[in-house]
Amino acid sequence: MRRHDIAVIPGDGIGLEVTPAALEVLEAAGRVHGFALELTEHPWGCDYFVEHGRMMPPEALDTLRGSDAIFLGAVGRPDVPDHISLWGLLIPIRRAFRQYVNLRPVRLWPGIPSPLRDVTPADVDMVIVRENNEGEYSEIGGRLHQGTDEELAIQEAVFTRRGTDRVMAYACELAATRSGRICSATKSNGIIHTMPFWDERFAYATSRHPELQSEQVLIDALAAMVVLNPARFDVIVASNLFGDILSDLAAAVAGSIGIAPSGNLNPEREFPSMFEPVHGSAPDIAGQGIANPIGAIWSGAQMLEHLGEQEAGAALLAAIEDMLAGDGPRTRDLGGTASTADVTAALVSSFTSR
Repeated sequence: MRRHDIAVIPGDGIGLEVTPAALEVLEAAGRVHGFALELTEHPWGCDYFVEHGRMMPPEALDTLRGSDAIFLGAVGRPDVPDHISLWGLLIPIRRAFRQYVNLRPVRLWPGIPSPLRDVTPADVDMVIVRENNEGEYSEIGGRLHQGTDEELAIQEAVFTRRGTDRVMAYACELAATRSGRICSATKSNGIIHTMPFWDERFAYATSRHPELQSEQVLIDALAAMVVLNPARFDVIVASNLFGDILSDLAAAVAGSIGIAPSGNLNPEREFPSMFEPVHGSAPDIAGQGIANPIGAIWSGAQMLEHLGEQEAGAALLAAIEDMLAGDGPRTRDLGGTASTADVTAALVSSFTSR
């Protein structure tokens, strides 16, 4: 039997609920498809921060380094500032392991109504390729004269040729396996240095793939187009900030951010990649057993595909589609009354009933 060493960080809030739910489904898929997940859980996150003064121990990255993949629930707690939770765990992992592609697929599942009028599953099927290591989320900057009338804050955006080229190359190669359409999110009319550079590198990347249909669209217009005409888009490549915002918008178009997955990828596989749902820790519903586990489960399917278990990953997505297209359980964010456990049990049964 094939075995995969998975580091598990449930984290905070609903991460503590959707992570075990997703792993239960993944393990059921493994029993059918001939693999096992060797799980090592790490209790890091905001609770750990409150007790220890840091989000994870000093040796955490070395601990994670030997894993085949990392499965993350969510981080965040109301009494811990978000910049502490993010920069204390998530971003160090992404950067230490060169997870420079944040892959966020978005689709409208059959049976799930979109908030958009007359939109069908055929209209919403895109992948957002977000640059994940640099861009607007840099550590360069600072604050001066805090607490005075002269107080100022400076945040520098950093775009390197190497960092930009590698994420665009990944996006182009992905587009070539799909419809052949790729769009770049830009704002070069207003951001005078980094975005024209981004445009130049996009032109270079697409010149190496003449088979692709490429376009670049200003981010404000692009946000409107994703709402007005989502069928126009297939692969969208975007900077760290633009990709972050755009993927949440697209998830809302697809019916709920609760079903949105993501993978933080090191495409060269020199380091472990990390998989997590997009939704965050959602402290307002934590502990109630009503969180939607589909985002975590779909992230798990991405993890299986990355690990070479493509058949199991495809079967898992088919199980989600069958459940949502039929009269299967739905959590409250999808207009239903089902619990996290109800959805989990339904997906587990799709494998155990074989």
